[in-house]
Amino acid sequence: MCHSEKAARMTPNTYLRCMGVPLLQLPGISTPHGFTTRHGGVSIGEFSSLNLGGTLDNQEFIEENRNRVAATFGLNSNRFARLNQIHSDIVVSAKPGTQEGDALVTLEPGLLLAVGAADCYPILFHDPINNVIGAAHCGWKGTIAHLARKTVEAMRKLGASASDIQVAIGPGISGTKYEVSTELIDQFRMQGFPEHCFNGRLLNLLAANVFVLEQAGIDTKNIHCINRCTTETEFFSHRRDQGKTGRMWGVILLK
Repeated sequence: MCHSEKAARMTPNTYLRCMGVPLLQLPGISTPHGFTTRHGGVSIGEFSSLNLGGTLDNQEFIEENRNRVAATFGLNSNRFARLNQIHSDIVVSAKPGTQEGDALVTLEPGLLLAVGAADCYPILFHDPINNVIGAAHCGWKGTIAHLARKTVEAMRKLGASASDIQVAIGPGISGTKYEVSTELIDQFRMQGFPEHCFNGRLLNLLAANVFVLEQAGIDTKNIHCINRCTTETEFFSHRRDQGKTGRMWGVILLK
């Protein structure tokens, strides 16, 4: 669970051993999945070393890093379904290549869904009964727009049931580090988010997304969290690094 279980750590059980790419995983998700850290790639400097996105790094390094993640799952990088993320509430039906939006869903085996983040929350979804998966990129804009709920709704259109969906929430900026304007806090309040999502000007995006998921019909016991803050040195952080940083991925695959 998100508020009480200990943070997942980089133990041998959190590694998929292929080309040295470490992945944080959660035991509640029974399909291949994971959240990358900044380790295991070839990028250098501010992007060291497993940078998977952005325009500032060497694109050849990014492609090699993506190849390493794909190989971790026994796939080629042409089996990625990923996004040009625009901080929206758009959910797309996943297909190989790049689409525009902030969440993907599919029931196609062998297609690796990927969402990028560097403070925003990557959220992965799996219905093991009806064989549907999803992935969402939830920054504050996606969170206030209930993107996680809309991802659940899109999965239901493919045959998923909210009562069967297991959710994994990856590393993101914690509620003790994410100071925003009072105007933004007021916007969240006006959208019905509960008070435990705020502490003065501090916004707890993890708690806010858990609230959205519960409102979507996901049982609290089916929401699993890494409970790690991206301002830790193990991760890329847009806020900590003042915009010059890499991107991590949350990835999920139907067997």
